[in-house]
Amino acid sequence: MVALVKTVAYLGLDARPVEVQCQVAPGLPRFAVVGLADKAVSESRERVQSALSAMGLALPPKRITVNLSPADLPKDGSHYDLPIALALLAAMGVTDAEQLTDWLAVGELALDGRIAASPGVLLAALHASEAELGLICPAAQGAEARWASGIPVLAAPDLVSLLNHLKGTQQLPEPPRGEVEITAPGPNLRQVKGQEVAKRALEIAAAGGHNLLMIGPPGAGKSLLASCLPGILPELTPAEALEVSMVQSVAGMLEGGRISRARPFRSPHHSASMAALTGGGLKVKPGEVSLAHLGVLFLDELPEFQRPVLDSLRQPLETGSVDVARANAHVTFPARVQLVAAMNPCRCGHLGDPALACSRAPRCAADYQSKVSGPMLDRIDLHVEVDPVSAADMTLPPPAEGSEAVAARVAAARAIQSARGSETGVRCNAQLDGDALEKFAGPDEAGRKLLMQAAEAMRLSARGYTRMLRVARTIADLAGAEHVGRIHIAEALSYRRQPPRA
Repeated sequence: MVALVKTVAYLGLDARPVEVQCQVAPGLPRFAVVGLADKAVSESRERVQSALSAMGLALPPKRITVNLSPADLPKDGSHYDLPIALALLAAMGVTDAEQLTDWLAVGELALDGRIAASPGVLLAALHASEAELGLICPAAQGAEARWASGIPVLAAPDLVSLLNHLKGTQQLPEPPRGEVEITAPGPNLRQVKGQEVAKRALEIAAAGGHNLLMIGPPGAGKSLLASCLPGILPELTPAEALEVSMVQSVAGMLEGGRISRARPFRSPHHSASMAALTGGGLKVKPGEVSLAHLGVLFLDELPEFQRPVLDSLRQPLETGSVDVARANAHVTFPARVQLVAAMNPCRCGHLGDPALACSRAPRCAADYQSKVSGPMLDRIDLHVEVDPVSAADMTLPPPAEGSEAVAARVAAARAIQSARGSETGVRCNAQLDGDALEKFAGPDEAGRKLLMQAAEAMRLSARGYTRMLRVARTIADLAGAEHVGRIHIAEALSYRRQPPRA
């Protein structure tokens, strides 16, 4: 007899259907799992056998073969334990094989028969919803699975409870829907003394989703400004929150099924590897740029990152996705991020202060800043100098305007862009391109003349020209202007910086 149980294989944010086929046939006793299974899947034999033994069941002294179909699709992860166990129990006649045809199962088995959590349950639930199937999952992840509406969910704490429910001798409670997590407020712009130019650039970056680079001496407040950004960004829409949660589910970071409406803010250390930043590893997982999807990726001490690691972000910043290619898999993760970076002007950090600058100034500035490649800098829309803050500045009273007032202006500008998005299909001005860019961000005659003069003087690339138009459109949106004028172009150009020449 061959018993079948449905499950999924994860390739990025794509859940591929997998059929677990189990046959118990006469022959020498053995338990084999085939179908391009990795080490974790092959080890499920031991976990399944121990879990059945904890229930008082012994494997029959026959040849047990489990095939994961399609056989040419790589299988990795511990979530195959539960479907393998259910297929084996159906083949042994312990449970009804026909009853399992309407369900999709995922979950890891403990040696005592408990069903433990495994990454990717939200993706499996969404796939089950599309396939019009129910989902069997760990009890700890029932709330996560309920975010896929319209499907029955069996969230079982252990294998015994699940079998009793399938036989009708016990009723598993329906899991509650996961809660929307309330995020604690972060730093407020009232904590920032001075830095009016930097705060204006931060507001423009938030309103249009633009990339931002802050350059200034140590202690000027660059990291504090960056940490204030999530407080002025609009909340995720329900559809966006689901996108972000899918990435977190694959990464195993969605705890208790709680979904947050706050935009992600990721700040990896400058020692991060390329795989940590863009994704990869033996079992391909999303990297920091994907975990920050629809949020902020903050790179502090930008030149201290390895240059190949930084350059690996160039493609994701343009396309909004990252492709991780391996010999046995090609995985795509979303990576629509807002890059915010901070750096010192030179190694010592005191380039503009003759009393503190090192003896190599200003040569050290060119050497230090050249660690960041020109193409990478060209992808950053706003470049702003952050001036040092004196002790006298710190004694001043807090600024009257905080994050709440700035967030209101940002929300109003984003509302204009959302209305425009019904025609362009883009979320914010940072994504405007092609005909939509010319239609909505094309400046008036005076603005176009200024932009052409600046493009020639500053030797702007085609990318730089496009990004200047996007920033100018955002400045016009913040001002409530219908068309992009000369004044908006002028302010956008003031944030464009040429790298120092050696």
